[in-house]
Formats: sequence, structure tokens, C-alpha cells
Amino acid sequence: MSQNASLLILATAMVLLAAVFVATETALARVSKATIDQLRKDGSKRASSLSKLLDDRAKYVNSLLFAHLTLSTIAIVLVTTACLDIFVDNNAALISSSAIMVLVGYIVLGVAPQTLGRQKADKIALSTVRLTRMVTGIFGPMSRLFILIGNAITPGQGFREGPFSTQAELRELVDMAGADSVIEDDERQMIHSVFELGDTIAREVMVPRTEMVWIESHKTLRQAMSLGLRSGYSRIPVVGEGIDDIVGVVYVKDIARRVFEHQESQSIERVSDLMRPAFMVPDSRSVDELLRDMQSARTHLAVLVDEYGGTAGLVTIEDVIEEIVGEISDEHDVLGPDVEELANGEYRVSSRLHIDDLAELLEIEISDEGVDTVGGLMAKRLGIVPIPGATVDIENWTLTAESTAGRRHRIDTVVISRDTFTTQDEDESDD
Repeated sequence: MSQNASLLILATAMVLLAAVFVATETALARVSKATIDQLRKDGSKRASSLSKLLDDRAKYVNSLLFAHLTLSTIAIVLVTTACLDIFVDNNAALISSSAIMVLVGYIVLGVAPQTLGRQKADKIALSTVRLTRMVTGIFGPMSRLFILIGNAITPGQGFREGPFSTQAELRELVDMAGADSVIEDDERQMIHSVFELGDTIAREVMVPRTEMVWIESHKTLRQAMSLGLRSGYSRIPVVGEGIDDIVGVVYVKDIARRVFEHQESQSIERVSDLMRPAFMVPDSRSVDELLRDMQSARTHLAVLVDEYGGTAGLVTIEDVIEEIVGEISDEHDVLGPDVEELANGEYRVSSRLHIDDLAELLEIEISDEGVDTVGGLMAKRLGIVPIPGATVDIENWTLTAESTAGRRHRIDTVVISRDTFTTQDEDESDD
């Protein structure tokens, strides 16, 4: 066998081995813990070994990458050496070797192994566990050394594990999947929302203290049940001396059960007798950590405390879910007009109507600062969150909270009518 044939055979062997490394590298980057759990259930003996590899995935992927680059580079040198000996013209030899290795690199080291690595990630990753460990033992130290050198000469902080080691850029993959219509746009947005949970803090999704519905601990069960029915909330924070003194949470279902079993309890027992402990967390906690805490505590409501120990607001499981899936509206919600004229000179307006528009509608002046909407105006005048039936007087008009909407049961519409006394005075003056 001639020397050139030996060089080409050796180069072919190196290219094929490099292709195995590429397929393994792709498979390791794609396989997930969930896949391994399923493999364990199926009785795979190598699933545990593969799980250990994924615990330090970056180290093994970097080593495989370094190994396949080393072998492919050596193969290029061998093919070029053989071509220089075969062809008389050096330029023809260089062009031939370049063309051969570009095709081989693109097909054998690119398309084919990466496609196999994606399509059969679990099988390839399982079958190459021992090979991956051996390659890491040989090329791992050099890989880590070159990463350190690369970080040292590269402007910026660099990446301790290398920029190509960790799982593929998931956000970019999600966007690419959306662009290729592999997933729907709302699914893409939902996945991005999951990524952003760790960057969102609890105070950004909370119901602020100004919008909280609460009840004093000395109130009777009947009063608590009435508040729950009127507000639409099934869990109500219980306060002691004030809103900054949350002493527990009362559940409407607990009150209903107690009253059903002992009807006399609704008048003689207090909220403090049935309230449950409140789950308190700092308002600076990230939403994903808060969700795990609430799951561990098996609670649907958490009271957020600010840095001074006061009550900042509250968060429910539904608030966190809305960060992922978007606003959850009640099935009976119907978007109506901002202003609806009723009989007897009354109006029904949206609670989101701007107070300037309200002033123009009623031909009055409203000087309240710090509020922009009718709902905010009522909350400021009342000092608490308005619930259906709450009334506020503005000059010779009465604003009555009418209905709630959405999961948070916020006031949706307000009925505006003239004061009874004012109307009587105008009738007498006309007489």
C-alpha cells in the first residue's frame, strides 16, 4: 500500500471518528432529564451513567468539540499532504484538497451527524457514554486550558465553561421555532414568559395594599361571609391593629362549613376563631422562587412584606400563572361602553373612565390628585377598595359601585345618580 493511500485511509478514519464526536455532542446538548427519567422507567442500565454526564454537561460537550476539531484538522493536513504528492501542480493539489474537505466537512461532519444527533439523541447519548468519558479524560484538560486562554485574550468577562458548552441558546431556538411555524406565536410567548419568571420580582405582580380587601379579626363570621360574597374573594387577609398587622387569612369555605354545622356561630364567633396562618414573604423575592415556596407551603395566597416590615400587597397562584399565560378574565365578562345613559338622568360608567371625562360628563370640577380613574377616585374617597354597593358623594352626585369583573373581582362599572335631596330641592324650586 502506498504512502498516499495510507494517509487517505487514516484521514477517512479520523473524519468518521470526528463525525461520531459531533453526533454525540449534538445528542448530549439535546437530551433532557425527563428523557433520562423515562429511560430509567424503561429499564435502561446506562441511564444513571448518562444522568451523571448531564450534571456536568458543559465539560463533556467542550471535550467532544475539542476532539472533533482536532481530528478534523489533522484529517485536512493528511489529505493536503496526499494531494501535494499526487498532483504535480501545487495549486491544483491545494484546490483539490480544499474542495474535498469542504464537502466532507459540510456533509460528514455537519449535516449527517447533527441530524442523527437530533433525531436519535437518547440512543446516541446512551451508546456513547463510555466513549464520552474517555474522550473527556484525554481532551478535557486541554479544552479547559484553551478556554482560560481564550477568556484571557478576549475583551470582557468571558465564560467560565466556554461560550459553546451549555445547552443551546434556548430563547433563540424558541424564536427560530416560531419563525418556522413549528410552534404557535402564543406558545412562543408563553415559553419566553417562563424564562422571564426568574427576572421578575414579586412586587411587580402583586395586588398592592391599596387594592387589598381585608377584614378585622374582631368581626363576626356573618360579617366575613357577607364581605366574601360581596367582594367575590374566597380568601381574605385578617388584620389586627391595621393593614400592616396581618394576623392571618380567613377562608370563606371554612366559614360556610362552620355556619352550616352551627348556625348560631355566625353571630357569636369571630374571624380570629377560624383564620389560618398567613404565609409571609419579602416583596423582593423572584416570582419563580415564590411559586416554589407557595407550592411547598400548599397555599394559594402569600402576603408580601416590604423592607420596613409593612404590608406591601399580596400575591396569589393565579397572579403567577397570569405572568405565563396572560390575563385571565371571567367567562361572564363583556366589554361594554365607557358611558351608558340610563333612565331618570342616571349614568353607568366604566370604573376605568378617566376622571377628566367624568367631570366633563357631570359638568363639575374634580380636584383629587393622585388618581386617574373613577375606580381610583372611589378608592381614595372611601379609604378602602370599593366593593359592590359602596357609595361616594361628589358634589350633588352619588357614585355607586355596581359590578365586578375579572379574576381579581375589581369594580367594573359604577352607577352615577343625582342626590335625592338635591333632586327634591330642585323640584320644590320649580313649584
